[in-house]
Amino acid sequence: MSTTLIVLAHPEPRSFNAQWAEASASAVRAEGGEVLVSDLCAMGFDPVERAAHYADPVDPFDPLKAQAAASEAGALPADVAGEVAKLQAADRVIFHFPMWWFAPPAMLKGWCERVLAHGGLHDTSNRFDTGRFAHVSALMCVTTGSNAAESGPDGREGNARMHLWPLAYTLRYLGMEVLEPVFVHGVHGYFRGDRKVALEARLQSTLKGQAGLIAGWDDRARWPFHADADFDEDGRLRAGVPSLDPFIRRET
Repeated sequence: MSTTLIVLAHPEPRSFNAQWAEASASAVRAEGGEVLVSDLCAMGFDPVERAAHYADPVDPFDPLKAQAAASEAGALPADVAGEVAKLQAADRVIFHFPMWWFAPPAMLKGWCERVLAHGGLHDTSNRFDTGRFAHVSALMCVTTGSNAAESGPDGREGNARMHLWPLAYTLRYLGMEVLEPVFVHGVHGYFRGDRKVALEARLQSTLKGQAGLIAGWDDRARWPFHADADFDEDGRLRAGVPSLDPFIRRET
């Protein structure tokens, strides 16, 4: 039986993002899977890493050293320890969030900075191909206020998929397999009349289709990443290895 962690980063419990997260949970349960939920805003999760979270922080405060020491001592902050336990129990993770200012919400970035603790979840010997979460696959379900054309590779809002690359690569750093993200574009509260009706129809269609998306998890395309062997001893892409994305490439 699979265990799926659903991480929601939206402050409004009645939002489409929240409904979409619940649709994911329902689909997983319908397949007989176990669901763990982290509704970060509802939890009041503190996304800011700081010395005050630790009983005996190093001085001056060094987040990586503090996380490593706390991980080794089994003394991570209680809110972080709870999230770590969920991650370690899961074999699938689904992130639900809106795109804000060309990136995931700060709440989700802060969750990564605090929960993905150095020493406990990763270190220099356990990352990328040797990451501790190689058995885990992750999916991002994302809304944008901009429409599909604006969010495309040649759109004026920039390629929405590329805006997700830092989060995708964070998950890759842990060793996770990352599924191609799912977008629902043009989601905002300013439509009126027929346009509002059309939006509601699209959103309902997405919710109804979530069961099919979850059922097709294993068949969904994966985000391609370079293997460790693609880089030389200096950590640079080897000659002759084709670039897989705009973030890792040789200058021409």
